[in-house]
Amino acid sequence: MRSSVIVDASAFVAVIFAEPESAGVEQRLARMRCVAPALLLFEVANVTLVKARRHPERRAELFEAYENFTRFEIEFADVDFVAVLSVAQRRNLSAYDASYVWLALSRGLDLVSLDKRMIEAHEAERRA
Repeated sequence: MRSSVIVDASAFVAVIFAEPESAGVEQRLARMRCVAPALLLFEVANVTLVKARRHPERRAELFEAYENFTRFEIEFADVDFVAVLSVAQRRNLSAYDASYVWLALSRGLDLVSLDKRMIEAHEAERRA
């Protein structure tokens, strides 16, 4: 059985759009089972839309990358929104970011993210 890891939008965006950090993320995700809150689909869709608006000449390519992303094997997990709000307030995060942190904590899993604040919040919550 593969180990699981919580993966946020920043990590997936790096991979699907071949951003400079993608190699490191891909290496961390190799042979891992990816888990995320369902909001991941909306966050990555929004990034895709923003990129397409900035680079309309790349719209088809960007939308295709998003479509390919939707085929990744990802377990979408429910979150406890009241608990998420507590994490968000304690660590000064958005509810979106706190949902990844809370999910990682609730399952005792590592968090893969390129967002330094989220990683720091996750580590601080683990120590608390």
